[in-house]
Amino acid sequence: MITFLNSRSHKELVSCVGWTTADELYSCSEDHQILKWNLLTSETSLVVRLPEDIYPIDLHWFPKTLGGKKQNQTEIFVLTSTDGKFHLASKMGRIEKSVEAHKGAVLAGRWNYDGTALITAGEDGQIKIWSKSGMLRSTLASQGSPVYSVAWGPDSHRILYTSGRQLVIKPLQPSAKVIQWKAHDGVVLKVDWNSVNDLILSGGEDCKYKVWDSFGRLLYSSSSNDYPVTSLSWAPDGEVFSVGSFNTLRLCDKTGWSYALEKPNTGSVFSLAWSADGTQLAGACGNGHVVFAHVVEQHWEWKNFVITLTKRRTMQVRNVMNDAVDVLEFRDRVIKASLAYGHLVVATSLQCYVYNSRNWNTPLIFDLKEGTVSLILQAEKHFLLVDGAGLYTFSYEGRLISSPKFPGMRADILNAQGVALSNDTIAIRDKSDEKVILLFDALTGKALGDGKPLTHKLEVVEVALDQSGPSNERKIALIDKNRDLYLTSVRHLGREPKICKIGSMVHSMSWNDAANILCGVQDNQLTVWYYPSTVFTDKDLLPKTLYIRDGSEFSRTPHILSYVGTKVTLRQGDGSLVYSSVPPYPALLHEYSTSARWEDALRLCRFAKDQSLWACLAGMAMANRELTTAEMAYAAIGELPRVQYINFIKEQPSKESSLAHMLMFSGQVQEAEATLLQAGLIYQAIQVNIDLFSWERALELAVKHKTHVDTVLAYRQKFLQKFGRKETNKRFVQYAEGVEVDWEKIQAKIEMELSKERERAANTSVRSSVASRR
Repeated sequence: MITFLNSRSHKELVSCVGWTTADELYSCSEDHQILKWNLLTSETSLVVRLPEDIYPIDLHWFPKTLGGKKQNQTEIFVLTSTDGKFHLASKMGRIEKSVEAHKGAVLAGRWNYDGTALITAGEDGQIKIWSKSGMLRSTLASQGSPVYSVAWGPDSHRILYTSGRQLVIKPLQPSAKVIQWKAHDGVVLKVDWNSVNDLILSGGEDCKYKVWDSFGRLLYSSSSNDYPVTSLSWAPDGEVFSVGSFNTLRLCDKTGWSYALEKPNTGSVFSLAWSADGTQLAGACGNGHVVFAHVVEQHWEWKNFVITLTKRRTMQVRNVMNDAVDVLEFRDRVIKASLAYGHLVVATSLQCYVYNSRNWNTPLIFDLKEGTVSLILQAEKHFLLVDGAGLYTFSYEGRLISSPKFPGMRADILNAQGVALSNDTIAIRDKSDEKVILLFDALTGKALGDGKPLTHKLEVVEVALDQSGPSNERKIALIDKNRDLYLTSVRHLGREPKICKIGSMVHSMSWNDAANILCGVQDNQLTVWYYPSTVFTDKDLLPKTLYIRDGSEFSRTPHILSYVGTKVTLRQGDGSLVYSSVPPYPALLHEYSTSARWEDALRLCRFAKDQSLWACLAGMAMANRELTTAEMAYAAIGELPRVQYINFIKEQPSKESSLAHMLMFSGQVQEAEATLLQAGLIYQAIQVNIDLFSWERALELAVKHKTHVDTVLAYRQKFLQKFGRKETNKRFVQYAEGVEVDWEKIQAKIEMELSKERERAANTSVRSSVASRR
């Protein structure tokens, strides 16, 4: 939606624009005037008339907040001009300081994110860094061609600038590696680098705009447009960007495809600026006008509801089951909204509205401290708001539950890929070290467990928490830089968390809203992990629990938006939505497993006649130590060695032995050994190590507990004889000299140990039955 304010405009081309608040804009023009535009009253007023020798080129306001804290600095902006100077000016338009910076025009001037440094780029090919007060710190680069545009990296440690047809990323550290690549077939005119998604935009005289990652890899290239791209700008949250050229304004998704194309009568759009809340865009036009644009027609879907933002303060709710329509009116303009779990959460510039999908007439309303909500995440019982100042968990009744805090927190750069929410946990990827995931209790806001974060071996790209089941079984899925998908437990008692890989080449993922089923776009197919936790009980079973859909119906790598019920919603590379359905049986199986209805689970598998369901049931039954069901499920998928091992577990004389062998089944050898030792079953612990050919550990236990040394030596001799080998291990040679191996005695000892264990188990069961009768 594009508007021109009907009040006065500039007489010459407008070179630059900048927002002071979400409703107030400054514009500079070659007519030497700085005008102030008020969008609430639609009034325009003259701030100051600049001296005749100042022709402005670029304007940038000093950042208002730093990591959520408001800056105390008085409101100033930097103005660059054609005479080689930059000027520090106050909000009243008074020039506080003018600095000779370059030979020829100063083509760009940008504050870094915390306002500690200013960078200028000149027609003379030089890039200089200045202090807040305008003192020269260093000349970062010097080249033979003009630098038309410059941008700070998200961490303010790197600079992106143009060099003819090339783009250059230069770190501020002198020794660090510079990345340089050919970006366009014509001169690059404009660049922008977003702090939230870490993506780069470039536009040039070849009439194309392109999206790059921070390593210089091309993610999207537009087709050639009619005119050179003269301006572009990321929205603050990194979800969309705008592109301007001659009589053209375009709104695009971060993946590159166009939402909207407008053809206003503007001349060339020389500069674009988004308001801090990301709802409004202003453009500096070649014909003296300032163009304003507002983002409308956004859509949200959940089950049978489709919600559309029809105007800046109006939403339309459509129930597709009965075609009922409700209109929601708001006092202020809508900044962010989210629809899930039967609730619509809408953040306006001053308030938060919470609607229940059963009643659209009476929302719950509470005031917001900050007006710039950048992210809303929902779980079944509560939702998370992220604004410039921090993170807040609210109940759907509007009560503040918690507000997690951590060192170096910058809430303004958090996005949906780096934050995850469930009913009991909040996970946040640490922006200062992307290998680290910070875990918080959603109800208290305190760090989980001993406060140690989860650390992965590589940088993490995306995190997601499962939504069902008890909090002590909460799992987190993460995709790392290599696009490998891992699963681990969030709450682990004292032990190092076991991070298991469950997939590779995964580009996007989402947990189901009602069952712990995970779906992901893997390579060129849609993969659904019916029971990802099986990797902890029987990792060889995992491939059998997958549902794979060929990706031929999708275009270029699609992105998963949601997985609700049996419907997966995907956004394709061209912006179109695709829906894929998943069979309903796995969700039912999860429900039966959670409520221990094993007979129903078996009946369901027999009815569905699906091998992947049987495999899920086998994994679920083993995780819940339901051996009879597990035996039947493994038999149904032809896993006979496992069926035999389950029978062996059932025949164990004591509970401790059964438990130890179940742990062995899941590959948890140390835990199995510890269980046996704790129960005083020394021989059984030694035998477990002998069975695994862990000879040194078996001997170590035998020597430590002064029992069954001869048993270990006997089995070791038998093992070596079988392979025709001689003993070379010094410890075994040493003990073999002083210990006599007599198989008859050893067999008698073993039999005695087993009968002792049987006797103990019988006594325990008698004691427990007597206690239960009492």
